Amino acid sequence: MYRTNTCGELRLANVGQTVTLAGWVQRSRDLGGMTFIDLRDRYGITQLAFNMETNAPLCEQARKLGREYVVQVTGKVIERSSKNTKIPTGEIEIEVTNLNILNEAKVPPFTIEDQSDGGDDIRMKYRYLDIRRNPVKNNLVMRHRMAMLVRNYLSDRDFLEIETPMLIKSTPEGARDFVVPSRMNPGEFYALPQSPQQYKQLLMVAGMDRYFQIVRCFRDEDLRADRQPEFTQIDCVRRSGQAPL
Repeated sequence: MYRTNTCGELRLANVGQTVTLAGWVQRSRDLGGMTFIDLRDRYGITQLAFNMETNAPLCEQARKLGREYVVQVTGKVIERSSKNTKIPTGEIEIEVTNLNILNEAKVPPFTIEDQSDGGDDIRMKYRYLDIRRNPVKNNLVMRHRMAMLVRNYLSDRDFLEIETPMLIKSTPEGARDFVVPSRMNPGEFYALPQSPQQYKQLLMVAGMDRYFQIVRCFRDEDLRADRQPEFTQIDCVRRSGQAPL
């Protein structure tokens, strides 16, 4: 078991419990007799405390941790003497008794902070690091929640989510198609759908009178402020004559 709790979960009610956490090293503060580490996962940040007087070897090990090291710690939840009201876990810290370095890390090419010093190009190159930042992570969380709201709302009204094919025959629409060569049929191609609307009539005839999907669309056209080669569309169809949503 890599963890018993997340880094955004523990509160004063957990004081006295022995827990195991795992995550990335956000930052380290060496105060001589004490070393403090901020441990981060996608749920939040928890402060770790290492005491030179009680366990000098462990404290020395903690001082060598760099940013984005992946570590696992076990320790007791204690109340912080200097509380941080800016984070939900700011009233407690972990008095660490065991430290396990799961993976070392090189110095990141940009700081993994809300306000990063990395430009767009370098953050896109290292997208897996950029996603660790709260602004990007929060966007993904919001998108997930919006998609779940759409699914729950429409499902409660008897809509079916039906997935339609991605590899289709090219159809004339407002933009050029992206094409995919067929290995089984040399010289022939599939097209990626510009939208799923061509399947609506087929689904209606098949009796799927209430249908929706959250689907990717592909259009080979010049970039504009509100256009890109691929985007997500909520496609929703209700046979005419039925009650409104």
